[in-house]
Amino acid sequence: MALLNILHFPDPRLRTIAKPVEDFDDNLRQLVSDMFETMYEAPGIGLAATQVNQHIRLLVMDVSEARNQPRCLINPRILTAEGDEEMDEGCLSVPGYYEKVRRAELIRVRSQDENGETSEFDAHGLEAVCIQHEADHLEGKLFVDYLSALKRNRIRSKLLKTQKQQVD
Repeated sequence: MALLNILHFPDPRLRTIAKPVEDFDDNLRQLVSDMFETMYEAPGIGLAATQVNQHIRLLVMDVSEARNQPRCLINPRILTAEGDEEMDEGCLSVPGYYEKVRRAELIRVRSQDENGETSEFDAHGLEAVCIQHEADHLEGKLFVDYLSALKRNRIRSKLLKTQKQQVD
């Protein structure tokens, strides 16, 4: 297993739209394993392949308090979305920032696992928010896109300044 480099906003690679996964092989399973290790180490509750510069439709997550319920969603598709919920969101690609974002409260999802097996399930609350947040990454969208331009630009400027200081 290996820790992967997480891209940070405003890196343009975060805007790449991910391609469907077609090969369910050992390379994919290794990437899934590395993504879980990276997510837990960060620490976070979700990580999309786009965030580690792999532009395929893959996300990993674990919203359990004990961090013992890992879930891998490949080629996820939100089939239905109901309700309305506002929750503070953060992102491993936007470190140190948390803002309220409005999302669906209940979703129905179809996805595949590491072996290509398809399943459907309902998710609500934090699990639903996490899936929607990570699925956005696969479309090249970040949670800051839900904020006002003023807030988004302020976050961008502060992150660029921090990145520049780390290089110097």
